[in-house]
Amino acid sequence: MIESWMIIGGVTFSVAFGTLFFKLRDINWAVKLQRPDWMFFEPAIPLIWTVIFACGAGSASFVWEQEPGSLKTWLLMALYLLLEIVTVAYIPATLRAKSLKVGTILGGAGEIVGAVLTLAVLPISQTAALLLLPYVIWGAIGTYTTWEMIQLNPEAA
Repeated sequence: MIESWMIIGGVTFSVAFGTLFFKLRDINWAVKLQRPDWMFFEPAIPLIWTVIFACGAGSASFVWEQEPGSLKTWLLMALYLLLEIVTVAYIPATLRAKSLKVGTILGGAGEIVGAVLTLAVLPISQTAALLLLPYVIWGAIGTYTTWEMIQLNPEAA
């Protein structure tokens, strides 16, 4: 029998591949951008997002198991999916548009969706809400970092 966590994990993994929809020439633009001096953690960002997506999938699994198949649960699953799509869209949209402003807007939108989702699942499962906290915290850091990069690279706004 296929377990709910397998389906949720599979969807999460599949959507995460969306970050690969960029052109190599667009990476050259991003590499040339100035970064804040305090951004020492950049090499760890892929690992950090992998952990965050795993926590999000775990959170969704806890929510699903509370009321599997109910309309409320399906709506929450749609919100989880929206959060992941907005998050995954950050890299290809920012690179394709060559605009840190696009990244800041997507980061801010993800932060709002993440906070709303966290509050929505809190009454259902405290564990699910706690598993979303890494997203809420890191999303704020990432959005602020992108905004800060606009200050260093105004031509890339």
